[in-house]
Amino acid sequence: MKLVYSGKTKDVFSLENGNYLLKFKDDCTGKDGVFDPGENSVGLTIDGVGDVNLRMSIYFFEKINAAGIRTHYVSANLNDTTMEVLPAKVFGKGLEVICRHKAVGSFFRRYGEYIEEGADLPAYVETTFKNDAKGDPLVTKDGLVVLGVMTAEQYDAIKAQTQQITKIVADDLKEKGLVLYDIKFEFGYDPQGNVMLIDEIASGNMRVYKDGKYIDPMTLSKLFFAEK
Repeated sequence: MKLVYSGKTKDVFSLENGNYLLKFKDDCTGKDGVFDPGENSVGLTIDGVGDVNLRMSIYFFEKINAAGIRTHYVSANLNDTTMEVLPAKVFGKGLEVICRHKAVGSFFRRYGEYIEEGADLPAYVETTFKNDAKGDPLVTKDGLVVLGVMTAEQYDAIKAQTQQITKIVADDLKEKGLVLYDIKFEFGYDPQGNVMLIDEIASGNMRVYKDGKYIDPMTLSKLFFAEK
């Protein structure tokens, strides 16, 4: 194995078979020792968080693959907290895709004069460039095409897959008495240009409520596996 990239919460290694290996860490983003998935730097280490993020990713990737939706997931090894994935290129310098069922967070801060906080949204999809310095700016479908980041067909595929995957996650959480408000994904593409879901599907990437109260990511992970 050869280390390709050392990230905030995962290290990436290249494998001899052409695939990559993601090593999940116990490092978490946060500030002043407080866990915050929205922060852009490592703020603390929590024993076992890498393991639970991998477990949730395995659970959902296997469900999504079984539904016939393309992902980069190949296999995983819980003993060393690693996941083997297919090679994929990211769009531009990194793109995040958010699917929203409720008007909360940055969506409500932007559009609060037009909608009530917590109002239902119809699996609303938005895309943002990963750029900490610029506050992860929003970008439209037309913008992505004009900038040469992706084709219109790739955008349409990402939007459709995002809504399909979000329904899979939301339906699963609903069975546990949990309500998904929004979720963040990353997509890439293979050498043929086919869109695929990449990165992870962990509690830190979703906003979930239970009985009207927000569930922090660490508590969500415990609830998710306790009630399975």
